[in-house]
Amino acid sequence: MLLLNQRPEHNQPLVAADAESLGIAGGERAERYLKARDDHAETPLHALPALADHLGVAALHVKDEGQRLGLGSFKALGGAYAVMRLVLEEAGKRLGRDVDVSEIGEPRVREIASSMIFVCATDGNHGRSVAQGAGLVGARSVIFVHAGVSAERVAAIARLGAEIVRVEGGYDHAVREVARVGAERGWKIVSNTSWLGYERVPGLVMQGYTVIVRETLRRLAEPPTHIFLQAGVGGFAAAIACHMAVMLGSRRPKAVVVEPRRSACLYASAEAGRPVTIAQQQPTVMTMLECAEPSLVAWRVLARVGDAFMMVEEEDAVAVMKRLARPLGNDPAIVSGESGGVGLAGLVRAAGGGQMRAALGLDAGSRVLVVNSEGATDHGRFAELVGMAPAEVFLQTA
Repeated sequence: MLLLNQRPEHNQPLVAADAESLGIAGGERAERYLKARDDHAETPLHALPALADHLGVAALHVKDEGQRLGLGSFKALGGAYAVMRLVLEEAGKRLGRDVDVSEIGEPRVREIASSMIFVCATDGNHGRSVAQGAGLVGARSVIFVHAGVSAERVAAIARLGAEIVRVEGGYDHAVREVARVGAERGWKIVSNTSWLGYERVPGLVMQGYTVIVRETLRRLAEPPTHIFLQAGVGGFAAAIACHMAVMLGSRRPKAVVVEPRRSACLYASAEAGRPVTIAQQQPTVMTMLECAEPSLVAWRVLARVGDAFMMVEEEDAVAVMKRLARPLGNDPAIVSGESGGVGLAGLVRAAGGGQMRAALGLDAGSRVLVVNSEGATDHGRFAELVGMAPAEVFLQTA
């Protein structure tokens, strides 16, 4: 299903706070912080000409976040960045001066960081980023994981030194528990979703994601005409679509937000014209996108820069994982987790449907960008869904 954005806010100016957070200055700062990290490396941008030809478009590029900062997900850019920002801000307050990112490893700054505890809820990837960021600066982290987070993903968070707190229910319940416990204990909440009265830190998390846009545009000869962006609470989609719009102005690509049918809170919000909470449904294989409530900041941004909202089925996500792992022609093989290729799943569905294709203006001249937002963060699950032997998965991810 496809829903074109006909909200009054569509194509209207951003709210001042969002323009500041996701604008050019914010993106430049995020890049500067990223480059201060020893493990920084730009992720690849792959051209898939055979698949582009098959889908009837001029070009298809995949920005592959599957190896970002050793965590295997774009979320490595967000949580850790917010932790670094918050530590330096706290250091500035205590030292009575501005503290630059170049001082992040200084003994006095690390001493201040050691007194701070960062907490978040996670489906897996965001928690790893917050835990990694806390470890980098010498702080502590407490990560709340819900019942649907796999044992492999929980173990990966714990290996980064985080204290794990298990909660019943789904992601949205874990978010509420973090808000309650964090407020009670005075911990620093680093959430990738926002709610009334809590917007600045999720905005910092989103600011970290703008690095993806900046790296991509430097590599492309021509900007994309379309971007298909997967969404859970919407922070990733909003950050990419917004920064792309800021960077390109009137040449900005058409932004299509793609969600699992079983967890389409942004689609439902677009239908209702306001943020809504959807009823809990069957779990989705796209576990990193399983959210019932949109981020208020993300919705506010997407109401302005999101051009269309669409849903995909469970089988669409699995089919794309297989298509990327075993590509057409000479296209490169890409390892994509259950949620990583959902933007591409949206493109495949849209390109094959006459009315949908026409509504989005997809044609033989279209240049499409998608982001592989995660690699195989659970190798056993990836092997099961794609039908690979564990040894074959290891060779592709090594």
